[in-house]
Amino acid sequence: MAKLYFYYAAMNAGKSAILLQASHNYNERGMRTVMYCPRLDDRYGEGRITSRIGLQSDANIFDPDMDLFVDVRKRHQEGKLACVLVDEAQFLQPSQVLQLTLVCDRLDIPVLCYGLRTDFRGEPFEGSKYLLAWAEELNEIKTISPTGKKATMNARLDDAGNQVVDGDQVAIGHNYIALSRREFHLERVSPIDYSPPDDLN
Repeated sequence: MAKLYFYYAAMNAGKSAILLQASHNYNERGMRTVMYCPRLDDRYGEGRITSRIGLQSDANIFDPDMDLFVDVRKRHQEGKLACVLVDEAQFLQPSQVLQLTLVCDRLDIPVLCYGLRTDFRGEPFEGSKYLLAWAEELNEIKTISPTGKKATMNARLDDAGNQVVDGDQVAIGHNYIALSRREFHLERVSPIDYSPPDDLN
């Protein structure tokens, strides 16, 4: 029975490289895969999945209004698919995550999604929220902050290297750095309004 997988990590953990390696492993065994990436992430050119270590491949673009179930089913009818892989899966719409569950449940094709859990304010991305809720397999890809601590948060930096706490959730091309939650200072960055009392000892 096919499963929905969500591989999540902070920035610069190697998610795209792992995705490309997974696709290569299938292809090497004569199994056909299909890869998707969001149109809005065009840092390396539209329809390209590129890793920091230099691995890259063409991919199919998804937009917010694309029906992924219909698209995968059509490709599967043209030639059997062994696996579906989605890069930057945090940008999926909730409806598209539902469509991917049906790729598993109705078409019996495993779906491997790779992405971030949270944005630069520690808020969950919509796509990631539903992947965390509905995927059978959740896998954390670990990375470290500049101080060597386990990094779980994504800080956005301005041109001077200062942490940004306001702005649109999606800002492709900005500078980001992976930090531990303590280094991220969630209580200062999060839109949730809470400050600890001053009399803590």
